[in-house]
Amino acid sequence: MEIEELAKKIDAKSLRAEAKKRDIPTRCVTKLDLARALPLEVVEELAKKSGK
Repeated sequence: MEIEELAKKIDAKSLRAEAKKRDIPTRCVTKLDLARALPLEVVEELAKKSGK
C-alpha cells in the first residue's frame, strides 16, 4: 500500500504520539508529512490498529 493510503487510515493523534517518541517535530505538520517521517513499519502497524 502507498504511504498516502496508509496515512488516510490513521488518526493524527496516533501519528503525533509515534513521532514524539522518535523526537520528530510535530508542530505545523500534516498527517502525510508525519507518515513520511516515520519508518514504514510503524505506519503500517498504526494502519492495522486503526481498523479502517
